[in-house]
Amino acid sequence: MAEPLILDGRAVVVAGAGTAGMSAARFLLDAGAFVTLADARFAGEVAGSQIPGAAELRDRGAGLVTVDDLLADDDWTARTDLVVVSPGFAPTHPVAVAAADGSVPVWGEVELAWRVDRAGILGPPRTWLVVTGTNGKTTTTSMLADIVVAGGRSGIACGNIGLPVLDAMLMAPRVDVLCAELSSFQLHWAPSVRPDAGVVLNVAEDHLDWHGGFDGYAGAKTRALTGAVSVVGLDDEVAGGLPTQGRRVGFTLGEPGPDDLGVVGAELVDRAFGSGVLLAAEAIHPPGPSGLSDALAASALALAAGVDRAAVADALTAFRPAGHRGEVVAESAGIRFVDDSKATNPHAAQAAIAGFDRVVLIAGGLLKGASVDRMIDAVRHRLAGVVAIGQDRDIIVDAIARHAPEVPTVTVFTGDDGGVNVHRMACARNLASARNHADPVSPGSPTDPAVAVMDRAVVEAWHLAGAADPTPQAVLLAPAAASLDMFAGYGRRGDAFAAAARRLADDEASRR
Repeated sequence: MAEPLILDGRAVVVAGAGTAGMSAARFLLDAGAFVTLADARFAGEVAGSQIPGAAELRDRGAGLVTVDDLLADDDWTARTDLVVVSPGFAPTHPVAVAAADGSVPVWGEVELAWRVDRAGILGPPRTWLVVTGTNGKTTTTSMLADIVVAGGRSGIACGNIGLPVLDAMLMAPRVDVLCAELSSFQLHWAPSVRPDAGVVLNVAEDHLDWHGGFDGYAGAKTRALTGAVSVVGLDDEVAGGLPTQGRRVGFTLGEPGPDDLGVVGAELVDRAFGSGVLLAAEAIHPPGPSGLSDALAASALALAAGVDRAAVADALTAFRPAGHRGEVVAESAGIRFVDDSKATNPHAAQAAIAGFDRVVLIAGGLLKGASVDRMIDAVRHRLAGVVAIGQDRDIIVDAIARHAPEVPTVTVFTGDDGGVNVHRMACARNLASARNHADPVSPGSPTDPAVAVMDRAVVEAWHLAGAADPTPQAVLLAPAAASLDMFAGYGRRGDAFAAAARRLADDEASRR
């Protein structure tokens, strides 16, 4: 029997006016709730005018307040029945703490969507297929959605991939299968979700500042494994050891066991849902270990949902990844420039580097408390050079000094005057003396300092590639870090890399 959910007449505070928060606020207003939308950007006489859709919500009766003004009201929790927080609000955020102290339930947008779905407010409950992990979520979710549709089901990729789950549930014609990419933040704030099938691809250090440590991060990921079928990446030590509920299915790049999917020879094989070959490994894009793992995970979830194996083969053969996920954006003298800007943590960057025998790596940004030591140690033999950028660039350089001192390293950064400076090191063991020398290669104030840094980083990477023996296969942007210290998102970072790489390739071609 569906659990009742009464929203009409309830007082709800929605914390955060990003994509998820705006989706929740719209739905709650439609359901008859009294909504207060809190966001730091609501200061000023025309509150919310800079946030698309906020003025419309205000006109429909929603209150728009700053987070500080909300917290300044000592009695706000006494007048609130529910708080819906955006994923960026950590459990230690004052809004979440005040709500908990006042015994006010705190949900995320995904939790709200789950309860709405289970209550039957928008029709019969849907099939939920949940994808999470440190690396590969978006590619796996995209593959999964394509497989579901190829199998004749009405499915869509939603969640952390861009489309809020609530918005997916409101689409017409109706979507019956929710292929939900969920981040650790979303899972933390969605404790009730019990997917029909869920996968944890892998677990490595990421977002430790938000979760208060690795155990909290891994625990949030485990919430994807609370449904009827739990799929885990057996090649990942942490993911393979997570507790599961329901039926346990594994996937591996090795030969699969009787309840697993894996690789035999040059073929992807299913031994969990029926013994048989799915398709040839060479048909998978993106190629390499990460692409194969993602394809196996997506296949497991789709097969768990009853999709036939012919649809798996057809969809995966036709699948091509979105931009910034191992995309070759330029080539010169046999060296490819590869944009993997989506590699926003060390685990993802390590997987990207592992697809090549030899690369010059451009890395750096916001590491969010994650260590790069294990990554550097694991790939040191593949590195022909490293160009470090971004706020945490020195952490990367220090890790190279400890674990790969033979790797030539360059640091590119914006100086106090807005110009671009470079520290060049013959190898990282010369770190101390090298840091005493800054080479200002682009004096003045560039229109966009972040773009100027990326422009120079590509040039420096090209120089490292030309000096390397043997010649590397690629200049690879796999930052191992978030982008928001320099760019509006990983897409902007990747675009800047691609533009710089194409200019350099064109210049090199004109010289020949």
